[in-house]
Amino acid sequence: MKWIILVAFILIIGSLASAMVFLIRDRGRTRNTVRALGFRVGFSIALFALILFAHHMGWIESTGVPVTRHAPR
Repeated sequence: MKWIILVAFILIIGSLASAMVFLIRDRGRTRNTVRALGFRVGFSIALFALILFAHHMGWIESTGVPVTRHAPR
């Protein structure tokens, strides 16, 4: 599961970098920048859905960080 998440993060960063390159090279005249940013949004949503599904299936567990607040001393 760690490798799948790592690959997804690499795809997201790569898509963001390619959008930057298209924006610099094409100066926004083509739809390449919009397409690359659309892929980044799609990859991010897919990663979020995968993490939620993996948690639901029990493949990953939450860290158990306490939510309660303690009064300052």
